[in-house]
Amino acid sequence: QVQIEESGGGLVQTGGSLRLSCTASGIFDIYVMAWYRQAPGNERDKVGSITSGGYTTYVDSVKGRFTISRGDAKNKIYLQMNNLTPEDTAVYYCQAIGLPTSTSTMMDGYWGQGTQVTVSS
Repeated sequence: QVQIEESGGGLVQTGGSLRLSCTASGIFDIYVMAWYRQAPGNERDKVGSITSGGYTTYVDSVKGRFTISRGDAKNKIYLQMNNLTPEDTAVYYCQAIGLPTSTSTMMDGYWGQGTQVTVSS
């Protein structure tokens, strides 16, 4: 059974920092993990991603402020968010893409339930 669990959200003032964590389990081989966010009334947008090789990408609006990193295990990632603004307020979702089982020939994507980040002005 695949599980994607996010944690670390909360309320922070403008200029503050938060670190989100995401742990994926039940996936045989993870290729890439990513962070998305969705503000009320908006679509879910990609924040950034990290491949199994450690290559990271970020949306322009968070470059220089957010950092995605991996834990010791390939199935855990972090999102360090610094210098937060009210525009960063959203539910943050973790996505994992990989081969579900050892016999899978196609990758699949899996989502967590999301964690709320609220930045007060």
